[in-house]
Amino acid sequence: MAVPIAVLDCDLLLYGRGHRTLDRFKLEDVTDEYLVSTYGFPRQFIYYLVDLLGATLSRPTQRSRAISPETQILAALGFYTSGSFQTRMGDAIGISQASMSRCVANVTEALVERASQFIHFPEDEATVQSLKDDFYGLAGMPGVLGVVDCTHVAIKAPNAEDLSYVNRKGLHSLNCLMVCDARGVLLSAETHWPGSLPDCTVLEQAALTSQFETELRKDGWLLGDSSFLLRTWLMTPLHIPETPAEYRYNMAHSATHNVIERTFRTIRSRFRCLDGSKGTLQYSPEKSSHIILACCVLHNISLEHGLDVWSSPSTGHMEQPEEEYEQMESVDSEACRIRQELLLTHFS
Repeated sequence: MAVPIAVLDCDLLLYGRGHRTLDRFKLEDVTDEYLVSTYGFPRQFIYYLVDLLGATLSRPTQRSRAISPETQILAALGFYTSGSFQTRMGDAIGISQASMSRCVANVTEALVERASQFIHFPEDEATVQSLKDDFYGLAGMPGVLGVVDCTHVAIKAPNAEDLSYVNRKGLHSLNCLMVCDARGVLLSAETHWPGSLPDCTVLEQAALTSQFETELRKDGWLLGDSSFLLRTWLMTPLHIPETPAEYRYNMAHSATHNVIERTFRTIRSRFRCLDGSKGTLQYSPEKSSHIILACCVLHNISLEHGLDVWSSPSTGHMEQPEEEYEQMESVDSEACRIRQELLLTHFS
């Protein structure tokens, strides 16, 4: 009797019933050192992800329904932290490269579904004040609600709209707009912008701008570098500081804004699939954007669990072109007034 090919599992075909199958791999069977070295995270963190994502990853409609949530999460973490679908990664948990790819897709979408749960600005007054206090403690810059900047992540050339993803270095990339707090926790992450767009254009079109301008927040501002325009809610450095107060303002601004650069280095160091050392993300722009966002969610969860990697060295493979821009003078008189008042009140 012929067996319908649709019921055959690729892992069963590859390895047979005697292979160490997916559900036989147990976290209890390996050491903490092995988990960290292979998957980038300790046991309790992985257990937390199983609890968080387990119900979603067990949905019977998914193609990988036979693969346990635990195994899917290990496969995805292995890819995020190594940037590779190498056979040895699949062999470690007993799945094929094709199944590895499906696991990464499933876990990525499950994390993206929860992005708003883990990446957001605080709303209660006490938390907002604590946010400002943390920033003020860095370099004496008052009223800071977050620091904002863009970073590029290399992707393969897409089939459509090819030129829109070519950045200034001639590489295909996504330009990702992010905001973080003083600890490096992400408060906003928009990972879908084409690499050809300069930072100022990304911000102009971003949901972040709509959020701040619609809410008309009077309780503070973001800090951005000189690639952005000065706004009432976004303080930028002075182009040519002249007075001692202006120099002090620029120094405090630079020291505070540096947090976002350290955050970018941390994310790339932990999630090697983003750093370019293993090549570009081999997905469409949409799927690549989701992978980046999934890593951002994991970054915040890891900080919640005390897994701070501020001290991790840069990998040296950042696909982030240096912005070439003309200094833009703001025509927003109210924004200029606010910055001048800040200079007089806190830096004179």
